[in-house]
Parts: sequence; C-alpha cells; structure tokens
Amino acid sequence: MDYSKEINKANYYQKRRDFLRTTSRGLGSLALGSLIFPDLLAAPPKPRNVLNVSGGGGVLSNFHHAPRAKRVIYLFQSGGPSQFETFDYKPELIKRWGEEIPDSVRNGQRLSGMLAAQSSFPLVGSKFGFQQHSKTGGYFSDLMPYTSEISEDICMINSMHTDAINHEPAVIFMQTGSQQVGRPSIGSWMSYGLGSANQNLPSFIVMLSRGKNSAQNLNMQAWNSGFLPSHHQGVRFRSGKDPVLFLSNPDGIDQMRRRSELDYLAELEAEQKKAWGDPEIDSKISQYEMAYRMQTSVPEIADLSDEPDYIFDMYGADARIPGTYAYNCLMARRLAERDVNFIQLYHMGWDQHGNLPSQIKIMAKSSDQASAALVKDLKQRGLLEDTLVVWGGEFGRTSFSQGKLTKENYGRDHHPRCFSSWMAGGGMKGGTVYGKTDDFGYNIVENPVHVHDFQATMLHQLGIDHERFNFKHQGRRYRLTDVHGHVVKDILA
Repeated sequence: MDYSKEINKANYYQKRRDFLRTTSRGLGSLALGSLIFPDLLAAPPKPRNVLNVSGGGGVLSNFHHAPRAKRVIYLFQSGGPSQFETFDYKPELIKRWGEEIPDSVRNGQRLSGMLAAQSSFPLVGSKFGFQQHSKTGGYFSDLMPYTSEISEDICMINSMHTDAINHEPAVIFMQTGSQQVGRPSIGSWMSYGLGSANQNLPSFIVMLSRGKNSAQNLNMQAWNSGFLPSHHQGVRFRSGKDPVLFLSNPDGIDQMRRRSELDYLAELEAEQKKAWGDPEIDSKISQYEMAYRMQTSVPEIADLSDEPDYIFDMYGADARIPGTYAYNCLMARRLAERDVNFIQLYHMGWDQHGNLPSQIKIMAKSSDQASAALVKDLKQRGLLEDTLVVWGGEFGRTSFSQGKLTKENYGRDHHPRCFSSWMAGGGMKGGTVYGKTDDFGYNIVENPVHVHDFQATMLHQLGIDHERFNFKHQGRRYRLTDVHGHVVKDILA
C-alpha cells in the first residue's frame, strides 16, 4: 500500500473540513445576503423598456416589439356590471320604459336559463342621470362621479362582447381565453413570459374583496397557472395579520433554521428530479425560496403606516380597512411601485338580477372612488405611463327587465353581446370612447371588441405578440387567445 497517497488524501479532507468550518459563518452570511439582496453580486440589470430586452427571467429573452407597459393592474368587477347604469347612456330606453323589446332587435338570440319562464321582456332605462364629458364626449352615470374626473386618462370601450352567458365560464373565459377550466390565466402567461422584476415578490399577485355579503364566490381557476409550471400561478394576498397563509415561522424557528431547512429540501428535491425528471420539482423549489424571501418583503408592503392621510382620503375611508376594495387598490399601487408585474383585484357583488337600483349604488360606491384614485395616484407618481390599468367585468346586462318591472325597482339578466370596460395608462389613448351599441344597447353597431381582442391588446402593450407567444402541451401549442384575436390599434396612443 502506498501510505504517502493515503496521508495526502487525509490531509486534503482535513484541510477541506478546516476551510468549511472556519468560513461557515462567512458563507452563511453570503447566502443570506444573496437572498435578502439578490442583486448584490449580480451584473447591472438590463433595462426592461428597451426593444429586444425583456430581462425579467421569463422565457421571452427578447420582446417581440417595443413595450409600452411594464405591469398590469386588472380591476375585475365580478358579476357583470350593468353598462346602462354606468357608462353606456341610452335615452331611448327611458323613452320606451315598459315597452316590449322589438323582435327585430332581439332576433331570437339566446337568453340565460333564468328567463326561460318569462314571457314578456319590457325595456327599462336607468334610474340614474348621466353627464357628458365636455372634452371626451363620453357619458358617465351619476353613480360614477370620480371615474368621470379621470375621463381624459381612460379609454372607454362600450363594444366589448364575449361568448359566455353564465358567470363562471364567463369569468374563466375573460381570464384564460377559454370557458373550460385548466388553461393558464393571463397573469400566469405574463409571469411565464416576462418573469419578475422583483425577486422578493411573486410576479402575479391576487386580492379579493366583496362589495356586499351576498356576492357570488369565484373559482380559483381564474388565477391558476393551468399547464404552465405551477410557480406562475397567482399568489393570493388576504386581509388580516398574515397576507399570505403560513408565511410566518412557527414558534421556535428562526430565519437561519428556516434557511438550513430549505437548503436540505433543495438537496432532496434535486435527488428526486434526478430520479424522476419531473420539471415541476423546480417549481416547488422556486416556491419555497420565494416564500422565504417574502417573509421579509410582505410585512413591509402590508405596513401602511408610511402612507399620509391625504392618500387615505383620496382612496376613501375604506382604504384603512384590510380586505376592502379601496384597501386593495392602495395595495396595488404599493405593489406597482415594487415592480410586481401583474396585480389582479377581484371585486365581487355586481350581479343584480333584481333590486338593481339600490344594489348597484352599493357596488358603485365601493368601486368608483378607489378605482379613480388608483389612476390619479399612479399618475402623480409617474407610474401610469408604464402601468396598464384595466376595469371591467365578465359580461353586461340586458336592456329589458328580469322579473317584475316597477317604477322603483327592476333587475337585469346576463348579456354577453355587449358591455363596457375601460383601460388607462400603459400606452392607451386616453380621453377616448371606442365602440358603439344600438339605441337599445342590445347589439354592437360599431367597432366590436371581442375578449380575445382585448387580451391580444393587453399583451401587445407589454411587448408580446399574442400569436407568437405559446406553450406546447400534450402535442398542441396553446396561447392565451387560442386561435383568435387581433390588436385593437385604434385605442393605442
């Protein structure tokens, strides 16, 4: 036996142990520092607003074209807000109050199952007044006084239409491009393509609120990642002490102990991936690491003590109450400041089949001021230029009453053929009213915008060509807009 070789080997391992023992604290500090400050040892980041540089860690290393927006704040008004009580003024309905809708207008088009037993379809106009904006020409209901103040910043689209007539398929269709569950949501597509500009926060964050207690619940598939890697799904922020469940360490566990646990888990997951080759294992590791970094970043965001009183006054009294729509709008601005790519707010309660006049007042009051405040706040901070803000629901409401019609009360059923939404910032043409419906608000007569067109336009403003952005799943290439959609260039600045 060559003892000299054995002695040399023993000396090598001894030196290696000494090195690791004497430098463990330094390596631990370096590892912790790289997690808290991920760019500490990195090269300077590439600018994300330059053509051919996406730079956020997504699969799109290059933009398809020069982007106008870095991020999206989607204010989804779940339940189907009535366009007749908000943004699509129809004086003809007031004149013809109680008259039967002409057959030539409805033309045998489908109705929801809730109207199967209804034999009469009396027209009903809005009980609320409308004011025309002097510069834009757009009409705004008296229910939306704050939104009227930002009319020169928004592009109002009165010719949206969808394929779905019931809530869940319509919400899923609006968010994923398909009425069937299982497809990735638009926020997940964006996370997959562009990655994240803030390594300490998820690139896709979801917040929920209710305008009234009886609001219909949402299917979590609306912010699911579908067949994309699971770490691209929306992370829900909740009201209360911990915005994200299970984010805080249990009693007796400190940050260094948590760090060592994650390192050991990563080793086990690496062995599992070597054995099974499952790419979803990488998503698990990514989610573990993100949760670790969020333990520091999320409490800082949720602490609103640094917000001045005038900001709370701008958003409304509810902005101080976690879980309200106003609070979530303020949180959305704080997340936008920290470069979260896709911020999704769901505001539930807009489904008024009966007792519409009193119920929609509640919903409008809970949404109008905070939505407008968000746009104003972004603008005064210089963020509106590269932030695309979207407001709208899954479909519109019928121009005729559902159930018994009286002078004081009425309801409206689902109507997929036309509804209103608005977009602001992110390269949209502010002060614009696009699309037109007939005098009865039943059919589109000018510039229709389908859900897929809407989605294609959103992606376009982010520098993504919707036809070139796809994912191969089970032998087929899928995209957000399926095989449809075109960019609505007339509404772009």
